Amino acid sequence: MSIMSNKVALITGASSGIGRATALAFAANGANVVVAARREDELASLVAEVESQGGTATFVKTDVAVSKDVERMVAHTIDTYGRLDYAVNNAGIEGEWAGITDLTEDAWDRVLDINLKGAFLCMKYEARAMLDCEHGGAMVNIGSVNSFLGFPTGSAYVTSKHGLIGLTTSVSAELAPQGIRVNLVCPGFIDTPMHHRARKIVGDELYDVGLIPNVHLRRAGRPEEIARSVVFLCSDEASYITGTTLTPDGGYTLTI
Repeated sequence: MSIMSNKVALITGASSGIGRATALAFAANGANVVVAARREDELASLVAEVESQGGTATFVKTDVAVSKDVERMVAHTIDTYGRLDYAVNNAGIEGEWAGITDLTEDAWDRVLDINLKGAFLCMKYEARAMLDCEHGGAMVNIGSVNSFLGFPTGSAYVTSKHGLIGLTTSVSAELAPQGIRVNLVCPGFIDTPMHHRARKIVGDELYDVGLIPNVHLRRAGRPEEIARSVVFLCSDEASYITGTTLTPDGGYTLTI
């Protein structure tokens, strides 16, 4: 029997990159999967892929910055499968890269609304569902090495990712007595559409000569490598881990 048979995993930002890989990893371990994002076609494709591999999945179009969307997303999970065991709050955007004197208020709000308020809203409704089910559970928020490190023109993104540390540790302390574990995964350079966009902005030379050589493993990570870290933190193998940060970054933060 698969280690997560009869369990239910909800993943936001699942239309591509780490979110998509995480959904496939949960399904491969036997979980029923609910995938959420704003891009419906990509979600439908992901569900079809899970089902083609013998798994069970459903999708719900969701903007995590909108409270009613998030409430509906969690309700869909409960209506479909009757429970929620694992929640991965992965939805996020890089937003506009601009110096502090040029960054607009709208651009700031958009990044913070999705990356930080979105995680708060997801945890709010996910926690209610887990508490109602009375069987505990696990949440994993997805941060970044920029949860610790800043970079020029990235103040909105960096602030949103720093904020996830405080959100994760606070909610962990709150929910641990009810058997719900909450952790944060902070990936480094991962081969995803977001990092491809960043590479175009910084340029190949800076990326290949100035950044990747600082990664101990001398390469970008793969989405499925992050997915395995997330599944581990949700599994019973991590039953004594909560309120912590796991940093699968190939050693990058050790060199900075």
